[in-house]
Amino acid sequence: MSKLLAQRSVGGLADAIDANEDFTLVDTRPTESFEAWHVPGAVSVPYHPVDGLGGGFTWDDVAALLDDDPIAVICAKGLASTSFGFELSARGYEEVSVVKGGMEDWSKLYDVVELDVDGDLFLAQIQRRAKGCLGYVVGDRETSEALVVDPTRQHHEFELVAADAGLRITGVLDTHVHADHLSGGRALADRVSVPYYLHSEATERDVLYDFTPVSDGQTLSVGDVDVEVLAAPGHTTELVNLLVDGEYLLSADTLFVESVGRTELEFGDAGAEAGAEMLYETLHDVYADLADDVTVLPGHVSVDADGRFGVGEPGELVAATLGDLREQLHLFALDRDGFVERVTERTDEKPPNFETVIDVNRGVFELEPSEGDDLELGPNNCAV
Repeated sequence: MSKLLAQRSVGGLADAIDANEDFTLVDTRPTESFEAWHVPGAVSVPYHPVDGLGGGFTWDDVAALLDDDPIAVICAKGLASTSFGFELSARGYEEVSVVKGGMEDWSKLYDVVELDVDGDLFLAQIQRRAKGCLGYVVGDRETSEALVVDPTRQHHEFELVAADAGLRITGVLDTHVHADHLSGGRALADRVSVPYYLHSEATERDVLYDFTPVSDGQTLSVGDVDVEVLAAPGHTTELVNLLVDGEYLLSADTLFVESVGRTELEFGDAGAEAGAEMLYETLHDVYADLADDVTVLPGHVSVDADGRFGVGEPGELVAATLGDLREQLHLFALDRDGFVERVTERTDEKPPNFETVIDVNRGVFELEPSEGDDLELGPNNCAV
């Protein structure tokens, strides 16, 4: 009888990576899947439970990749990796473990960073590690009220953050109709029976489900915390930013720490220039009255094909002052024509399945729970 293989959770895998533990992570997915997106530090060994090694690999090639360190194996969902793990054990390798749930579970791993803020304000950034999605919980500790902003499909992660802080959710807001991930906003709002907010312009995008509209200049009160709504079109027409207590700008997909939002996901390649014009006006007109010391908290951080953040590390705050971005981000220094040309001339590959994701987020149709996993696999690609 074969002995049972040890299992690692994706959380345990993340802890080992963060602690720089010595081990080899083998990814058995097909080469193209690995090259598109993988866990930091993983090595590719394509393997199928029936067909065996792929990609021209031999077992001598595998041996050359492995040393005396422990071995962890990951695949898409934990099936091929288990078969490969048993094969390694049969060939005499010790300390072999399988990552439970594979890349599917890795895509659902979250880190929480609570900001050090004054007074009764509570502000936490919830990072979806594998995709770089950033959502927020804004709260008032005195009144125990909280607003959840841009929750992902695993909305329980946001609910837990609020609960751990002793806050009750009184509203949920999506800054726009997302293209790279399935929103959990409406489901969370329904679950806790609170308003679900979208900009009033969302009706122009044929959003079919009910929502509570917000408009430019409106202030949402979270206890004594003021959250001002700023219409910030460009990435999409209905996108809003939120200015929290005049000091923290939840900039969504308008402004990232390392770039700005791409404009063709809603408008199409033919309309990307019009979107870029709107984005330029947002950055230079809407932001004109915002002080340089305002802290920018974006809606995403870029994740490269190696699974690494473009800025900082998972579990560290992704943020910058507006003044620093005005000085350091070359896109701010471009004139209108130069900005539009730069934003439209070169963009990365579009997010996987983005048109379907948009339709689900507009309420055009609903998915079975299992269907969402495959739609969302891969990092976000929302930045220029």
